[in-house]
Amino acid sequence: MPARDVETRFQVLDAFLVEHQGLWRPRPFTHSRLPWETQHPQLAQWLRQRSLADAESSHNQPHDLPAPAPFPQLAAQALRLSAVDKLPTQPLAAARHRLNVDVPGRKWQQIEAFGAALHFAQTPTHWLDWCAGKGHLGRRLLQPGQQLTCLEYDPALIASGQALSDRHRLPVTHRLQDVMATVAINPDHTPVALHACGDLHVRLLHAASAAGCKQLALAPCCYNRINAERYQALSGAGRASRLQLSVEDLGLPLSETVTAGARVRVQRDTSMARRLGFDQLQRQLRGCDEYLPTPSLPSSWLDQPFADYCRELASLKGLSTGEQDWPALEASGWRRLAEVRNLELLRGLFRRPLELWLVLDRALFLAEKGYRVEVGSFCESTLTPRNLMVLAERD
Repeated sequence: MPARDVETRFQVLDAFLVEHQGLWRPRPFTHSRLPWETQHPQLAQWLRQRSLADAESSHNQPHDLPAPAPFPQLAAQALRLSAVDKLPTQPLAAARHRLNVDVPGRKWQQIEAFGAALHFAQTPTHWLDWCAGKGHLGRRLLQPGQQLTCLEYDPALIASGQALSDRHRLPVTHRLQDVMATVAINPDHTPVALHACGDLHVRLLHAASAAGCKQLALAPCCYNRINAERYQALSGAGRASRLQLSVEDLGLPLSETVTAGARVRVQRDTSMARRLGFDQLQRQLRGCDEYLPTPSLPSSWLDQPFADYCRELASLKGLSTGEQDWPALEASGWRRLAEVRNLELLRGLFRRPLELWLVLDRALFLAEKGYRVEVGSFCESTLTPRNLMVLAERD
């Protein structure tokens, strides 16, 4: 998406998300009945009668669902508004021998795709790998005559990264750095960030633009990893929007899953079904049809009988369970999970529009700082759902 289209697309997305926020803001997990169900009873009934397996099969492609109105119309609009072109690519120079050792296969593929999509008018002289981990991205980008600085907060990752760079005899400096503090960036640095989370990549935008860096590239991730209670828009257009996003709202784009294995899915489903069974119980015990937040629990809790799970969780919340029909309550949790997952499919239509809104807010911020910006995808979503990339450069 070239710079001239960024603000136009942002405004259209903004209007779409504001108009339909009553459909995507409420979370089925916390509502026994969603506010929009009275306006769209046929759609609600259709979704509620589907199975958990039905929901699982539709999770990553909710747009294809033959659901009652207004689902198809919203799906078509969401697809149209969130479509982005794949960024042009150019082949990377062949990787050094064994450079990908110690890098998981999927991560290495993401690095390769990110690097192939980097195209700047001026060839970088000094890469700055932001929140670098062991520096795998920076080392892959590094070419003869260039330098690389890797910024990382974890001393163990710094030590491992420096050992890898030394082994390959590369001109790399791995630096201990809290990027949320004052960071020394030079104008000749070309910062890159592949999946730096929330506040960390926002900090990059502020720091790089303030330092006068001529070019930078990032693929954002984990928009909800922020310290504030609500999203602080970066651009003028973002701040003017009527869209006020909570941390929970910011988690919506991250709800798509493509990499979880069977064991992880079973554990996730069991945990959610138990929480929903307990949710029904606590509503009865409290005589209050409201969700009661519960703390994160270790996976070992899933090894105990459901009755003990509920008793301990109730005790944490100051409730006494008394005698219950535990098998029936556990079964109701699984039925509720099927309903929740299927009702979530409507929210799923807004995952990508909201993510693109957030990415364009970042692009518009850079444009306000004098950068020419381009937004597009650098790989297929099957490799990573967080496949949106911002390229920025200025004279």
